[in-house]
Amino acid sequence: MSLIADYFVICTAGSERQASAILKDLGDKLLEEFGRKPLHTEGKPDSGWVLLDFGDVIVHVFSPEERAFYDLEQLWAAATPIVRLQ
Repeated sequence: MSLIADYFVICTAGSERQASAILKDLGDKLLEEFGRKPLHTEGKPDSGWVLLDFGDVIVHVFSPEERAFYDLEQLWAAATPIVRLQ
Protein backbone atom coordinates (compact mmCIF):
# COMPACT_ATOMS: atom_id res chain seq x y z
CA MET A 1 0.00 0.00 0.00
CA SER A 2 2.92 2.34 0.59
CA LEU A 3 6.42 2.90 -0.68
CA ILE A 4 7.22 4.62 2.63
CA ALA A 5 7.14 1.58 4.95
CA ASP A 6 5.87 -1.96 5.28
CA TYR A 7 4.10 -1.34 8.60
CA PHE A 8 2.61 1.57 10.50
CA VAL A 9 2.14 1.43 14.26
CA ILE A 10 -0.32 3.97 15.66
CA CYS A 11 -0.81 4.34 19.39
CA THR A 12 -2.29 6.75 21.88
CA ALA A 13 -0.59 7.91 25.05
CA GLY A 14 -2.84 9.34 27.74
CA SER A 15 -0.26 11.87 28.93
CA GLU A 16 3.12 13.36 28.08
CA ARG A 17 4.67 11.18 30.77
CA GLN A 18 3.10 8.03 29.30
CA ALA A 19 4.28 9.00 25.79
CA SER A 20 7.84 9.42 27.10
CA ALA A 21 7.67 6.00 28.80
CA ILE A 22 6.34 4.32 25.65
CA LEU A 23 9.06 5.87 23.52
CA LYS A 24 11.83 4.96 25.96
CA ASP A 25 10.66 1.38 26.38
CA LEU A 26 10.12 0.91 22.64
CA GLY A 27 13.56 2.31 21.86
CA ASP A 28 15.24 0.16 24.52
CA LYS A 29 13.49 -3.06 23.45
CA LEU A 30 14.10 -2.61 19.72
CA LEU A 31 17.76 -1.87 20.33
CA GLU A 32 18.17 -4.77 22.75
CA GLU A 33 16.24 -7.41 20.78
CA PHE A 34 16.86 -6.35 17.17
CA GLY A 35 19.79 -3.93 17.28
CA ARG A 36 17.54 -1.28 15.72
CA LYS A 37 17.60 2.46 16.35
CA PRO A 38 15.25 4.91 14.64
CA LEU A 39 16.62 6.31 11.38
CA HIS A 40 14.73 9.51 12.13
CA THR A 41 12.60 10.94 14.93
CA GLU A 42 10.07 13.73 14.52
CA GLY A 43 8.15 15.58 17.23
CA LYS A 44 8.31 15.48 21.02
CA PRO A 45 6.01 14.03 23.68
CA ASP A 46 4.94 17.52 24.79
CA SER A 47 3.72 18.29 21.24
CA GLY A 48 1.17 15.46 21.31
CA TRP A 49 2.82 13.52 18.48
CA VAL A 50 6.08 11.65 17.97
CA LEU A 51 7.10 9.69 14.89
CA LEU A 52 9.84 7.08 14.95
CA ASP A 53 11.06 5.98 11.52
CA PHE A 54 12.70 2.56 11.52
CA GLY A 55 12.71 2.35 7.71
CA ASP A 56 10.33 -0.55 7.18
CA VAL A 57 8.26 0.36 10.25
CA ILE A 58 6.89 3.81 11.13
CA VAL A 59 5.67 4.32 14.71
CA HIS A 60 3.29 7.15 15.64
CA VAL A 61 2.66 7.97 19.31
CA PHE A 62 -0.20 10.45 19.65
CA SER A 63 -2.07 12.26 22.39
CA PRO A 64 -5.82 11.49 22.12
CA GLU A 65 -6.48 14.96 20.65
CA GLU A 66 -3.76 14.75 18.00
CA ARG A 67 -4.75 11.21 17.04
CA ALA A 68 -8.35 12.33 16.47
CA PHE A 69 -7.16 15.38 14.51
CA TYR A 70 -4.82 13.49 12.14
CA ASP A 71 -7.11 10.43 11.88
CA LEU A 72 -4.48 8.22 10.22
CA GLU A 73 -6.79 5.22 10.41
CA GLN A 74 -9.08 6.98 7.92
CA LEU A 75 -6.14 7.94 5.70
CA TRP A 76 -5.02 4.29 5.57
CA ALA A 77 -8.54 2.80 5.64
CA ALA A 78 -7.79 0.52 2.66
CA ALA A 79 -4.91 -1.13 4.54
CA THR A 80 -5.45 -4.38 6.42
CA PRO A 81 -4.88 -4.07 10.17
CA ILE A 82 -2.53 -6.76 11.51
CA VAL A 83 -3.21 -6.23 15.22
CA ARG A 84 -5.64 -3.90 16.93
CA LEU A 85 -5.47 -3.45 20.71
CA GLN A 86 -7.89 -1.38 22.72
